[in-house]
Amino acid sequence: MPINSSQDSGVTGAAKFVTSTVGNTVGGVTRTVGGVAGAATRGVGDTINSATGSAGKPVGDALGSAGTGAEDGAKRVARGVEDAGQWR
Repeated sequence: MPINSSQDSGVTGAAKFVTSTVGNTVGGVTRTVGGVAGAATRGVGDTINSATGSAGKPVGDALGSAGTGAEDGAKRVARGVEDAGQWR
């Protein structure tokens, strides 16, 4: 489909540009926050494992898994926001 099709001109084109920009920005920020939170939570879990040994391993492993889950969830939300911004 040509870039300058009638569907992407005028008000519709402007709306797509704005929603694309906003969607990509919000998606990127969401992905970054999720990545930082996930890494931090996994780091705390690793610290607990190192400091407590086998006694704290279940707690440390659970925190690590929660961090990974939070990061994965944030990635999915970010992709959804970006897709919505692209009108997909």
